[in-house]
Amino acid sequence: MQDEPKVYDAEVRFGTETATEDLQGEVTREAPLPSRAALEGAAPAFIGRIEQMPPAYSAKRIDGERAYDIARSGREVTLTPVTIEIHALRLYDFVVENGTVVTCRMHVSCGGGTYVRSIARDLARAVGSAAHLTTLRRHQAGVFDLARAVPVEELQAGRYTLKPPIDALEGYPIQALGPDDVALIVRGIDVAATIDGAHAALIEASGTGALVAFAERRTSEKGERWQPRVVMREAAPHVASGA
Repeated sequence: MQDEPKVYDAEVRFGTETATEDLQGEVTREAPLPSRAALEGAAPAFIGRIEQMPPAYSAKRIDGERAYDIARSGREVTLTPVTIEIHALRLYDFVVENGTVVTCRMHVSCGGGTYVRSIARDLARAVGSAAHLTTLRRHQAGVFDLARAVPVEELQAGRYTLKPPIDALEGYPIQALGPDDVALIVRGIDVAATIDGAHAALIEASGTGALVAFAERRTSEKGERWQPRVVMREAAPHVASGA
């Protein structure tokens, strides 16, 4: 599923860097507070495709083990930089004391694999300071944003009905399937692709038009086909005939 852009809002505290790059970690480095001009001057360099070193306390895998598990065990974490894309970066709500910035807020629009806390870390380092995040909130992931969010209490109280699965595939092409193709797809068997696109939502042609599967396009000796990747219903049980 498309999950871009990812949009976050965070509060950055300057002067100290932590092991986890947020409030949970021990302080690992201290540095002078930066000026607002220095931060605003350095921020544009972080927009676009850049290399980022993931934090030691992250879900990255190293020889099959999560980086945060290695870090928590006290062992050294060896990571390599990854290429990320930052679409937009805005600093605002500066709290300034004696001409230097104590905290500010940071609004980030980015692609997958980006660590916002590492943006704060690297931005501070670029101006000779140190920083960690004190808050982080995701505002958007693909077509989903906070305007569509529902408090969990509303769900628990039964005051809200969950949206149908097809709503999660907004923007994808849709192909309707007849009964024969539905029977194939629910068993993991590909069917003919009659619409364009690298991925598609496959729905029932009759009835409620319910989502049957999320599929990926592939080319075979039969031509263009949809290979199901996530099937939303069980196949009907096979009944063997007897003599």
